[in-house]
Amino acid sequence: MAFPWPEVGTPLADVITPMPVIDEDRIARNIARAQTYMNSIGRAFRPHIKTHKLASVAQMQMDHGAVGINCQKVTEAEAFADAGFADILITYNILGAAKLARLRALNDRLQVLRVVADSETTVTGLAAAFSAARPLRVLVECDTGGGRVGVQTPAAAVALARAISAHPGLRFDGLLTYPAVGGAARVEAFLSEAMAGLAAAELACPVRSNGGSPDLWQAHLVPSATEHRAGTYVYNDRSMVRAGECAEEDIAMHILATVVSRPTPTRAVIDAGSKALTSDLLGFAEYGEIAGLDGARIVSLSEEHGVVDLSHCSGPLPQVGDQCRVVPNHTCVVSNLFDRMVFHRDGKVTRVEDLLARGTVW
Repeated sequence: MAFPWPEVGTPLADVITPMPVIDEDRIARNIARAQTYMNSIGRAFRPHIKTHKLASVAQMQMDHGAVGINCQKVTEAEAFADAGFADILITYNILGAAKLARLRALNDRLQVLRVVADSETTVTGLAAAFSAARPLRVLVECDTGGGRVGVQTPAAAVALARAISAHPGLRFDGLLTYPAVGGAARVEAFLSEAMAGLAAAELACPVRSNGGSPDLWQAHLVPSATEHRAGTYVYNDRSMVRAGECAEEDIAMHILATVVSRPTPTRAVIDAGSKALTSDLLGFAEYGEIAGLDGARIVSLSEEHGVVDLSHCSGPLPQVGDQCRVVPNHTCVVSNLFDRMVFHRDGKVTRVEDLLARGTVW
């Protein structure tokens, strides 16, 4: 039997839960605000589409002035290439013959494709898959304090750039980093030193790509960067509010949930568990926040159940059958947990969108 997706005009109160819902006006505001800021500081903007995985939202970002899109994996990039996006950056070390074959096919049909590398092993694999007839653009990924991947020093960045340039099937195109929150000064110092080293080696560095939604509004503090990447800003979530990057009224995504049990006076159970809210805590003690229910704490998740501690709430408490709206800790993961997103305005459904790149994790 077909799932009864809500028709346009359906009140949100009648939407089957659990279901992520996107506020049309808030998402439009978020996109316009970020692009206006990037324009004001003369920085190219490349949104990361892992947050929404929707062609329609990516097109909104492009229509506002984004220079291209950022994907995380090959299959994610393939999905957006199929949808007509022609300038894609994949920010992940790509290894293995099967993935490299897909990457080469992708490079053959896009106007611009860039990837990253932080080791000679990755570069050697890329070089074996590409030729001078259609070279692949490669950015050296740099660890400027994020502590995840990337070369560790500006000198190492220059050395890897030399290695990339030595292969006819590859083109060194610049530097990229995903820094720690508040790391603008460290990013600027790293990029400046690396650029000086590249200039001494007579290697052009046209792209210097900085990233992150938590530091989106501090992008002007890294003048050496030519572009900024960000994803979460489009929906926003609890972590972005905590970071001071947005206000509650800027949160465009909520997960509608229904109270399915009140086993004790201080406990409620909702129908949104780890398959709907994600188990990411991101430093919070709770698995999300219930809008309009101060003091409520989502204290544990199983696959289909979210347990809510009501002991610190005052005023009317939710009863069995009541609907609530959960603000997720991490909105990006939610997009990979559902097949569709429901958009709304003024409390009524405006459209239902299939996730273009749901499950594209390699």
